[in-house]
Amino acid sequence: MESFQSEPAQPTGALDGVTVIELGTLIAGPYGARLLGDMGADVIKIEPPDRPDPIRTWGQAELDGHHFFWTVHARNKRGITLDLRDPRGREVFLELVERADIIVENFRPCTLERWDLGYETLRGRNKGIILVRVSGYGQTGPDANKAGYASVAEAASGLRYLNGYPGQLPPRLALSLGDTLAGMFAAHGALAALYRRSVTGEGQVVDTSLLESCVAVQESTIPDYDVGGVVRGPSGTRLDGIAPSNLYPTADGSHVIIAANQDTVFARLCAAMDRPELAQDPRFADHGARGRNQDELDALIGRWSATFDATDLTEKLSAAGVVVGPVNTVAEVVTDPQLLERGMIAEHFDIRIGRNVLGPGIVPQLTGTPGRIRNAGPPEPGADNAAVYGELLRMDNEEIAKLRAAGVI
Repeated sequence: MESFQSEPAQPTGALDGVTVIELGTLIAGPYGARLLGDMGADVIKIEPPDRPDPIRTWGQAELDGHHFFWTVHARNKRGITLDLRDPRGREVFLELVERADIIVENFRPCTLERWDLGYETLRGRNKGIILVRVSGYGQTGPDANKAGYASVAEAASGLRYLNGYPGQLPPRLALSLGDTLAGMFAAHGALAALYRRSVTGEGQVVDTSLLESCVAVQESTIPDYDVGGVVRGPSGTRLDGIAPSNLYPTADGSHVIIAANQDTVFARLCAAMDRPELAQDPRFADHGARGRNQDELDALIGRWSATFDATDLTEKLSAAGVVVGPVNTVAEVVTDPQLLERGMIAEHFDIRIGRNVLGPGIVPQLTGTPGRIRNAGPPEPGADNAAVYGELLRMDNEEIAKLRAAGVI
């Protein structure tokens, strides 16, 4: 389907003029590259001619044989095919490296080196190249060569142990949080390396792992253990010692989150409950006391919240300056007025089905150089072969046809 040409990056994003070459499959690396594409980078995704990215067939919804996990991770990208195992394919790749700013890969460590495409080789062709490497455990260490998935990283990092209810097996989240975190840290590292290159002219390696990304977001669990021997565990719908911050029942059979653990916010909650004296009660007067008496406080608030419908309770507490919110399913999320106003429920025109598909918007929002969604991803592997090879490498149709016939692209 090489007649298709997705729109290249236009000069509206903060990363206009930055060319990113994406290698690898599945989630973490492609997600990090997508974040760069959202900000205006021209992201060129490489797939082997005979092995499409498995994400093309992921997602629980299906329409006309198409799945839509792809639109989340492939948007704002152009797609080419190239066999890096073929000597001619590797040479074509190095020619692309000469014209690129960032390479994103999420192979197992040493894969690029086995193809003689390690960082030193890439740097020999482009001293400013930034190589973003995402792996299960990092490029060094005793576990570096182990295969890694998000589920294992979440468990091994201690993150999964914090999820669920005391005394029960820790459930997994219904998404690949470890991949998402690693992709975010990879994009963060790429931006830092880009800034440094603007000063020195030199590229570098950005080494990100699933395991380390899951460790990095765990707040005070490590120092709490180091100093006090505290092994934080799962606490169900609340955080132990942080009160009130929990799910509370409502009269219509649903629940809302009320988070009033800060002293000033707790005082507002007490006033809204017509119980202002609770803010001075020794059991609840400060953060430490509320944590020690968490069960009693949760029961007290729960009895009060259960006298209101969820909508009325949310409106009452919001008006009082108390942090409160519903527990939404995706059906409510896509109609949420706040998210709609902010552009977070965004349309992607998916050429595969000839219509728009909803997906997540762009974060963060920049006032001067806002990101935008230019496409829903290349519909077929190699959809942009003619455009990319023609633009970047000045290949003519005859040369492209020869590479295709040889199985290189």
